[in-house]
Amino acid sequence: MIDIHCHILPGVDDGARTITESIAMAREANIQGIQKIIATPHHQNGAFTNSALDVMEAVNLLNEQLQSTNIPVEILPGQETRIYGDMVKGLKTGDVLPLNETSRYVFVELPESHVPQYTSQLLFDIQIVGYIPIISNVERNQELFENPDKLYRLVKNGAVTEMNAASVVGKAGKKVQKFTQQLLQANLAHFIGSNAHNLKKRGFYLRDAFEEIGRTFGSTYSYQLMENSEAVVSGLALHKEEPERIASQKIWKIFSR
Repeated sequence: MIDIHCHILPGVDDGARTITESIAMAREANIQGIQKIIATPHHQNGAFTNSALDVMEAVNLLNEQLQSTNIPVEILPGQETRIYGDMVKGLKTGDVLPLNETSRYVFVELPESHVPQYTSQLLFDIQIVGYIPIISNVERNQELFENPDKLYRLVKNGAVTEMNAASVVGKAGKKVQKFTQQLLQANLAHFIGSNAHNLKKRGFYLRDAFEEIGRTFGSTYSYQLMENSEAVVSGLALHKEEPERIASQKIWKIFSR
C-alpha cells in the first residue's frame, strides 16, 4: 500500500515530534503493509510553514535513518498546503510542493469550518497551470457536510478528494463515518490517506479502512482507491466515476481537531 497523507517528518508540525517517533511510525506502517509514505507536513496554515527545500532535506534524512534501521518503508516528499490566494504562484515558484515532488497532484487543505469564497476559482486556476488539486480531509469540512452539493460542483469541475482512514472506520464519530460512506457512494471520494500524526491517538488505520470499504462497497472499489494512491506516485491517471449529488443535511458540532 501507499499512504499519500502522513505527518511523519520529525519536529516540523503537529505530527511526529522526534526522529524516534518517526521511526516508530514507519515500523508500524510496515507492519500494516505500507511500503511508501508521502510525507505531507502542514504548510501555510497559520501555524506551520514548511518550504519545499526543508521538506526535501527532512525526507532525505528520514530515509537514511530508515535504511540504517532496516525498515523497508520509503518516504516521499509532499506538503499539505492550506488554501491561500497566491497558491498558483507558489506552485510556479516551487514554494508549494506537489505530492511526490514531480507529480501533477497537489494537496489543498480547506479550513474545517468553511469553504473560502475563492475556492472554486483557485481550484480551476490550479488545473489551468497543469496540476490536479486534491482536497484533503474533505469529510472534515463543516460547510461541505452541510451542503455537499458544493463539493459535487468542485468535483464536477475537476477537483478530486482525499478522506482520512480514521474517519472511514469510525474513529472520528458515527456522523463523520456516515458522511464518508455517502461520499464513497456518490463517487465524491478518490483517495484514502492515513493522516497519521502519531501512534497513540492519530494512527494509520489504512488497512482497516480499505477492508471496511471492501465489505461495504466491494473489493473492486477498494482496489481502485489503492491504485489511485499508486497513480499519484507514478504520475498516472486516476480511477474516477461520474460524481453524483447527495442530499444536504443539518449538522451541529461534530468536528474537532
